[in-house]
Amino acid sequence: MFVSLLGTLGCLTLPDELRPEESDQLLCVPGGQPPLWKFMDSIRSEGLQQGEEALSCPEEGLPRPSDSSELVQDCLQQFKVTVAQLQQIQASLLGSMEQALRGQASPVPAVRMLPTYVGSTPHGTEQGDFVVLELGATGASLRVLWVTLTGIEGHRVEPRSQEFVIPQDVMLGTGQQLFDFAAHCLSEFLDAQPVSKQGLQLGFSFSFPCHQTGLDRSTLISWTKGFRCSGVEGQDVVQLLRDAIQRQGAYNIDVVAVVNDTVGTMMGCELGARPCEVGLVVDTGTNVCYMEEARDVAVLDEDRGRVCVSVEWGSFSDDGALGPVLTTFDHTLDHESLNPGAQRFEKMIGGLYLGELVRLVLAHLTRRGVLFRGCPSPALLSQGSVLLEHVAEMEDPSAGAARVHAILQDLGLSPEASDVELVQRVCAAVCTRAAQLCAAALAAVLSRLQHSREQQTLQVAVATGGRVCERHPRFCSILQGTVMLLAPECDVSFIPSADGGGRGVAMVTAVAARLAAHRRLLEETLAPFRLNHDQLAAVQAQMREAMAKGLRGEASSLRMLPTYVRATPDGSERGDFLALDLGGTNFRVLLLFDHIVDCIVDFQQKQGLSGQSLPLGFTFSFPCKQLGLDQGILLNWTKGFNASDCEGQDVVSLLREAITRRQAVELNVVAIVNDTVGTMMSCGYEDPRCEIGLIVGTGTNACYMEELRNVAGVPGDSGHMCINMEWGAFGDDGSLDTLSTCFDASVDQASINPGKQRFEKMISGMYLGEIVRHILLHLTSLGVLFRGQQTQRLQTRDIFKTKFLSEIESDSLALRQVRAILEDLGLPLTSDDTLMVLEVCQAVSQRAAQLCGAGVAAVAEKIRENRGLEELAVSVGVDGTLYKLHPHFSSLVAATVRELAPRCAVTFLQSEDGSGKGAALVTAVACRLAQSTRV
Repeated sequence: MFVSLLGTLGCLTLPDELRPEESDQLLCVPGGQPPLWKFMDSIRSEGLQQGEEALSCPEEGLPRPSDSSELVQDCLQQFKVTVAQLQQIQASLLGSMEQALRGQASPVPAVRMLPTYVGSTPHGTEQGDFVVLELGATGASLRVLWVTLTGIEGHRVEPRSQEFVIPQDVMLGTGQQLFDFAAHCLSEFLDAQPVSKQGLQLGFSFSFPCHQTGLDRSTLISWTKGFRCSGVEGQDVVQLLRDAIQRQGAYNIDVVAVVNDTVGTMMGCELGARPCEVGLVVDTGTNVCYMEEARDVAVLDEDRGRVCVSVEWGSFSDDGALGPVLTTFDHTLDHESLNPGAQRFEKMIGGLYLGELVRLVLAHLTRRGVLFRGCPSPALLSQGSVLLEHVAEMEDPSAGAARVHAILQDLGLSPEASDVELVQRVCAAVCTRAAQLCAAALAAVLSRLQHSREQQTLQVAVATGGRVCERHPRFCSILQGTVMLLAPECDVSFIPSADGGGRGVAMVTAVAARLAAHRRLLEETLAPFRLNHDQLAAVQAQMREAMAKGLRGEASSLRMLPTYVRATPDGSERGDFLALDLGGTNFRVLLLFDHIVDCIVDFQQKQGLSGQSLPLGFTFSFPCKQLGLDQGILLNWTKGFNASDCEGQDVVSLLREAITRRQAVELNVVAIVNDTVGTMMSCGYEDPRCEIGLIVGTGTNACYMEELRNVAGVPGDSGHMCINMEWGAFGDDGSLDTLSTCFDASVDQASINPGKQRFEKMISGMYLGEIVRHILLHLTSLGVLFRGQQTQRLQTRDIFKTKFLSEIESDSLALRQVRAILEDLGLPLTSDDTLMVLEVCQAVSQRAAQLCGAGVAAVAEKIRENRGLEELAVSVGVDGTLYKLHPHFSSLVAATVRELAPRCAVTFLQSEDGSGKGAALVTAVACRLAQSTRV
């Protein structure tokens, strides 16, 4: 394939053997690296001429120059990959990834997609000292590190480390030998450090395919990279290490996390402008990991948050996609490997195999007489003699022909100038293909991320690690350019790993410690909101006691006001009625009564009702002491209202006086109705069992049909009377102090009526958002949320609307949409923050629903006991935005009622226009009763 480096690099000339066919597409590779093929033209114009002269008189049996050129072209042609082939690999790998994520076992997915149980990326606040043990990251060696994290931006302490070569007999021996060797190396390293022998936290980097069932539980699936220790596959490698450390007996070490080196690379990425959510390693082997939506990982059975998934793409082996790009040399390498038929993709990319592929090509060309005058050395014919370092150096034009010549001489070869040039071309061909294949696979991962995040343009950082990436700049340049070609909708930054992933492993351990500490603080903060059965039963009992006192006319936080509504609808009500609704979220300023009358007149004219004297029901949704059905003295404002010159006045008289002043209208004010009563009456028209009304919106209240004999101050011993409980004031006498939190106290003190409506302030929509805001401020001050960064927006009163609770807790919203809601508030949040804000909202709204349920249970039990029934079937008419719009509030209320009032079968009915229709129905029932009395 023709590779053109454009932009700052310009176009390049390739040797004939690597020029494109006319139908080949061009790969454009931007970047600041020297052109991949630039050095070849000068070699071709100078060195090749010398080579041709040297071969002009070939020895017997060697091919002629023209034959040599064809042999070289045929050989290198095998390593060419077209864009179409790369796109097929990209699509095939993506399909295998999604199949594995779904848990689809047949056909067997070509990649494993293993969850690592790393659910969070670093915040930058992590700190502490950690020990890291790396096994398998760099082939036949083991590394121990001491990593110090400061938690201070820009202040970094270089880790101390020591590398130990693993003997061949240990790599191929028993599992106990290997882990005892690791424990010995660990002790030897720590002996040289000024550290305590107690309480050390260790992160274990184990770079082999594993099945993790927890952050510190990981079962080896299969060995790779030349390891074949017996008795380890199928075992928990963390436990094997713990056992070995215990046998060593020198140090008390807690193995906190087992981490793949790829995960360590991602986690060790320096914090930047965009999140680092992909880790790529091309070292001895190759792998990639990324942050997947947990809901899409079938084996986890989680629906919130993210989890790092190790793709294990080294095992990718789709014959349909890889078959066309496999060469004869790939087949030979695979056949001679320790694991024939396995890790086919890794064997085309990983550093353990690139040198071997180059060796096989050089040996082939030498046997054909094209290289080294047909005289191979024993080293060239020996497996593993050409290393990744050799390939990287020989391909690097800055090393010059002399360095290539020296490397070949070290292999026992006698290279000529033409040999040097051809060896460089072989190295370039093998490595270019490796970079392109790696890019196709990475493009599949990026496409998956973009799809799962539902973003038009994905902005993400990819952390790169491993010796191929670190020591082979042209590999990275080709990789990046090919990714741009195959995933143009992804804006990708590539960030090299600083220390091969060791710091990242420590970071995983530190993040786990941070999350555990933050979890404890979150649970401590939310514990007062998680009410148990005994607490809810106590609320129910306290409300029953307050109800009884209020009905007797004794001092109580429940006023238990008679409404003079004596019956619920029976379905026979007929006629035209006017209803006037004042209160709730529809009015933020009290209208003048004259203006109200003007509105009624305008309404009658538009409806063709002018001149008719219609009965009017007046819904007035504030606490009133009713002296009759059409007499209501305003006791006090609630719901944020505070208009003067109204408290203590009969609001019906105020309305009638305004009607009188507007002489052109005739209105008969029959009844003043509380919105809660209206809600009960509107539902009662459909269900005669509806004898309880409930409002949970801006404010909250309840009413119910009480036995008239129990209502002091209203004459009569038979029949019923609807009681307006005004339960928003429940607890104003201090009875709820044991359940009140410091956040409730803050909200109460900042309100316009401190010390009043305490029950309402724990339940209703006007206050829940403020409670959440105060909790978020507290958690931010503890460093649990938003990296401890206070924002001015969050300090603003009422900025966190209660509607946000309903939206955030909605099951239909993914976390990214929840995150968008919070980002609109200017909150600098992470995925962890999003989940914790969700938990805060859930705790606050659950407590509100449970308290509401405890109140309903008290009312239902009161009705049952009034009537001496073993079991009661009753319906509750409900209205209010919080009850109707919150995704879980209604079910939580119902569940609490079932728990606290098991002998009451309570049905909840949502009211439609309870304030308007209900007021009309109260008026209609009053007219019906008056008519029957006259009859």
